[in-house]
Amino acid sequence: MTSWHVMNLGDAMMADDDLVDVKRRFDRLYRQRGRPPGMALYVRHVSEGRLHCDVIVYFSPGAKAVAEEIGADPCPPPNTEALGLLAGAG
Repeated sequence: MTSWHVMNLGDAMMADDDLVDVKRRFDRLYRQRGRPPGMALYVRHVSEGRLHCDVIVYFSPGAKAVAEEIGADPCPPPNTEALGLLAGAG
């Protein structure tokens, strides 16, 4: 079974640099592999009733190498509600 990966970048007000770094790493590998279908990076903002929201990044199974490189955790496929394509082939 192929696995998705997830990483919580924390408070959205502080996560910009980390999000740019994750996207940069993804884009590099995405181009190296010839922009394969099914390789994608998704993002969701989750507040869970708190004042500030967290930035959650999901890596499709095709982005496993990037996910493992940055230490993302395996997870089941995410719910598509409020999930936005950040990079790659969604």
